[in-house]
Amino acid sequence: MTRARFATVLLVAALSLTGCGGAAIPGPEAATPTAQPPRVTVASDEATGLVTPWGLARLPDGKALVSERDTGRIVEVAADGSLAEMTRIVETVPGGEGGLLGIALDPSGAWLYAYVTTADDNRVIRISLADPDGPREEILTGIPKAQTHNGGRLAFGPDGMLYVATGDTRVNDLAQDPDSLAGKILRIEPEGGVPDDNPFPGSPVWSLGHRNVQGLAFDSKGRLWATEFGEKDADELNLIVAGGNYGWPLHEGVAGAEGFIDPQAQWSPTSLASPSGLAIVDDVAYVASLRGEVLWQVPLVGNRAGTPLALDLGELGRLRTVEALPDGSLWLMTSNSDGRGDPRPGDDRILVLTLSA
Repeated sequence: MTRARFATVLLVAALSLTGCGGAAIPGPEAATPTAQPPRVTVASDEATGLVTPWGLARLPDGKALVSERDTGRIVEVAADGSLAEMTRIVETVPGGEGGLLGIALDPSGAWLYAYVTTADDNRVIRISLADPDGPREEILTGIPKAQTHNGGRLAFGPDGMLYVATGDTRVNDLAQDPDSLAGKILRIEPEGGVPDDNPFPGSPVWSLGHRNVQGLAFDSKGRLWATEFGEKDADELNLIVAGGNYGWPLHEGVAGAEGFIDPQAQWSPTSLASPSGLAIVDDVAYVASLRGEVLWQVPLVGNRAGTPLALDLGELGRLRTVEALPDGSLWLMTSNSDGRGDPRPGDDRILVLTLSA
């Protein structure tokens, strides 16, 4: 039995078994998919030889940019797969899970946004693509930092706003503190201001009660979904609503507790996933998992998620980031050089995945 098929069997069983904490963890009621999800195959390597890659952004000309967590480099990937340093974020202070993390290209194509761990904080900066070595603009500063649980994913929404995923920095109560930027999903204007229609006036907080979000993506209806690392009971796929409280640290996984929003899908135990990157194509979610070392496929039907399926793409190791391309394919980036993986020849790499009926 392959690792992916074994993980699928474990997932189905684990949704009705007892978690590590000793309490039964019921699984979300899965939606019935309206169509068979597409078949996913590995087509080719797009690039190899990356060092602790984390964020990935595709440029309009077909090139791509990759952030390297521990080197602080922004690397340009040419159409032929060759790599060249575009710039280096010198204020990056790597350590543990911190460093140069998520990147996102703004809708105008003029700016590259980056989530960076510095000596003092996590922050969002932006870089002019016309002058990548020029001065950086600080967009949002003061996000708490730590050795672990820094969050780090960035995504522009269809509303033109920037969404920022943060972690609780292992100070659990910060996730429930509305005055802290830790353990949240934040929503800000491209220049760093707070939108007038945010749920908490004057605050960038969009949702709270998160442990460590590292995946953000929007579906065809413009709704935001997020992946979240659990502690011991359940990793989560959540449908994010403005002002929603997702329970951490009071609840993990499905709780059915008043005032808190349950996940749409969960993985229990957490060794099945440790979900990082997230992409959505034709209302099917693709979740890159680190400890699970598989790409999960989750149909999204209405307001609910279907049963996650572990895709058998071969032995790729830890998977950090998955990005949807305009042609409907996916790019998948490994994370075997991050200190917790087992690097293989060519790692770390970007793979091209094709979707077919």
